[in-house]
Amino acid sequence: MLTVVAFLVALGLLIAVHEYGHYRVAVACDVKVLRFSIGFGKVLVRWKPRRQRLGQDTEFVISAFPLGGYVRMLDEREGEVAPHEREWAFNNRPLRQRAAIVAAGPLANLLLAVFLYALVGWSGFEAPRAVLATPVAGSLAERAGLSGGEHVRAAAFDGEALEPLDSFDDLRWLLTRGALDGRDVRLQVDSGPGGRQREVLLPLAGIDAREVDASLIRQIGLTGPLTRPVLGEIMGGGAAERAGLRKGDLVLAVGGLAIVDGQQLREWIRAQIAGSQGVASDWRVLREGRELSLRVTPDVLIDRAGTGLPVGRIGALVGAAPEMVQVQHGPLEGLWVGLGRTWETSMLTLRMMGRMVMGEASLKNLSGPLTIADFAGKSASLGLTQYLVFLALISVSLGVLNLLPLPVLDGGHLMYYLWEGLTGRGVSDAWMERLQRGGVAVLIVLMSVALFNDLTRFFG
Repeated sequence: MLTVVAFLVALGLLIAVHEYGHYRVAVACDVKVLRFSIGFGKVLVRWKPRRQRLGQDTEFVISAFPLGGYVRMLDEREGEVAPHEREWAFNNRPLRQRAAIVAAGPLANLLLAVFLYALVGWSGFEAPRAVLATPVAGSLAERAGLSGGEHVRAAAFDGEALEPLDSFDDLRWLLTRGALDGRDVRLQVDSGPGGRQREVLLPLAGIDAREVDASLIRQIGLTGPLTRPVLGEIMGGGAAERAGLRKGDLVLAVGGLAIVDGQQLREWIRAQIAGSQGVASDWRVLREGRELSLRVTPDVLIDRAGTGLPVGRIGALVGAAPEMVQVQHGPLEGLWVGLGRTWETSMLTLRMMGRMVMGEASLKNLSGPLTIADFAGKSASLGLTQYLVFLALISVSLGVLNLLPLPVLDGGHLMYYLWEGLTGRGVSDAWMERLQRGGVAVLIVLMSVALFNDLTRFFG
């Protein structure tokens, strides 16, 4: 139920903001707006405000099919317009005003993202401290000399000035951008209080980043912040329960290897398989002040969220909560951070789309409504901060998508206006029809791929 509610709230808000951008600028340009609709199809709710701007008589509606919306304006190309209302028609407004009206929808989504990111910073939130867990064996991080326990003080793309990091989330965002952009990342780290400070270069330029998923993070090797190797909830019937492990057990060693953090333990468990069988090992745990020795044999399962290969699992939550820090920004700093994050996400989205078109990135990166709904529910369950970040991310995606130069999208109409501005004449009706059909075909293909990816993720 939470997933459905969170998805509908997100969808309604983002569509309303997008269409309000069109509506607000249209009214400011003295274009008569006939209908403001959230959704398509059968009208469920309709109303007209008593007070409207001179010349306006807009009907506001909520329709049955929620995946979209529209603002219908007076336009001689779509129907007969009375002579005394022609000055209010969209098609009779100057080119700059028509372009501003069309661009206002995507820009409203981008401004919403800036506000949401800034609001998160202004409100303050807790985030994992940027202390590194043990890197994945054979990963870039391990080969770069990281061993776990280092505190990342600052980071930047190679060739740029180092900047302080607020949290591990900021580090993960920088690493993701570096991998997708093919840019190396420099880290300034120390090994705890009084530890020697040094710089580490992660050569992300050569990494295979065709898909943005768990396997990409594993290639880099920094999958999470440092956590104590404590067991959480134990699943019934799992390997942990069969071995006698309990919630709260602190794992000291497995198979003779000293365990210092939860990530190290998770990697050990994943690797303890031989074909289709788990490999038994002796665990030394601390329970209520007493050391115990237990023999644990992991179950073998397919890692569907990551590599897709068989891995060991014990049926328990492994690793305590990481050390947290409070992150909060002042009014101007929060706004600047919101602008920066919106810009970075927009550019990353555009580059990713470009790479998919060129065949340099997998189409599996496209997500449809099922995945979006799933993330809406998961983010809402984690709290308001995570839900607001989710809304900001989807708002950026919606804004960028609508600015693409595809007919039927806002960006396609802006391309028509660019042609009109350069040549002094509009696109002919015949060409407009051909381009619209092509744009619809492209969108249908993209939506089909996204839906296929959704179904594969959930049922594949």
